[in-house]
Amino acid sequence: MLAALKYWQIGAGAVLGVLIATAPVYLYGKHEGRQQAAVSALETSVQVLRKRNEINETVSSSDAAALCGDFGLSDDDEAKCVRRFLQADPEP
Repeated sequence: MLAALKYWQIGAGAVLGVLIATAPVYLYGKHEGRQQAAVSALETSVQVLRKRNEINETVSSSDAAALCGDFGLSDDDEAKCVRRFLQADPEP
């Protein structure tokens, strides 16, 4: 009976050791996953802001006729569009 008890204690000790070792590994993996998600979100945000800045630069450097021409309007509608752009206040 004494030998059987030792094997049971060894088995229980091994299971307890695995449980104790698993918790930090799990928490570390969870932390790394969150870090990667945050980095990915930041990279996406930076890409969106860069694209927005490119669009803003294109719009700011274009004249009214070029902007209205990009809409694919008819000649009459394009003339109205240019007139409205020129009348609009550039400051919000």
